[in-house]
Amino acid sequence: MAIIITDECINCDACISECPNNAIYEPDQKWSYSEKTALSGMVTTLDGKQIDADNENEPLSDEFYFIVSDKCTECKGFHDEPQCASVCPVDCCVPDTNHVENEGDLLKKKAWLHGE
Repeated sequence: MAIIITDECINCDACISECPNNAIYEPDQKWSYSEKTALSGMVTTLDGKQIDADNENEPLSDEFYFIVSDKCTECKGFHDEPQCASVCPVDCCVPDTNHVENEGDLLKKKAWLHGE
């Protein structure tokens, strides 16, 4: 399952540099699939949709840091635990029950994001 940042976030910036997938963004920041991944141009997502990986998408929050669930792999393949949660001083990086994925799916997503 992906990680979500709750509204208890104090916008401290501790999590953003820890994410190996660049899935964490500042409040009100546009995001793209291609940013710091191997994706570029038109790509097919793991669920079969065609997207432009370079397209800048609207921010998911204008108040708090946010995690793009399509880029979050819970750090599988990189670390033993989600790094955002391990460095968060207020414990607001928690499992996102709306985006439940098993370890195999998370590793496939990692491979997709990084061209493995």
